[in-house]
Amino acid sequence: METNQTLNTLLVTLFRNIMNIEQDALISGEFTDITMNDMHVIEAIECGDPKPSSVVAKKLSVTMGTLTKSIDRLTRTGYVLRERSDEDKRLVLLSLTEKGEKAYAHHRKFHEEMIQSAMAQFDQQEAGILIQSLQGLVDYFNSHKKK
Repeated sequence: METNQTLNTLLVTLFRNIMNIEQDALISGEFTDITMNDMHVIEAIECGDPKPSSVVAKKLSVTMGTLTKSIDRLTRTGYVLRERSDEDKRLVLLSLTEKGEKAYAHHRKFHEEMIQSAMAQFDQQEAGILIQSLQGLVDYFNSHKKK
């Protein structure tokens, strides 16, 4: 049972630390006018071609109503552009503005540095075991998600 308690403590601590460190690192400097949720919406939109709002909502596992509130704020603060499709006026397309692309790059850099730092302590075999173990956790959590 001690192993289970240790793993539980480690997972809870890891989750909490990642969330807190990510908050402090990302919602700083020029990006203090958005929330971590907003940053994750920006990440879901990504750079490049506009994406239908329904695709972004699905990627985030949120309702269209929840996404709309975030997009309203991100549009108002200049991170996201919302347009109607020329082909289908019912379709709302989302893309990042220059400011949104800067936030996206800032977020990606944080994650790249976090992974690089975490993986520096593992050799290739250990990294493979870690990836396999984490995939098992992802599979477990995905199987328990509300659909």
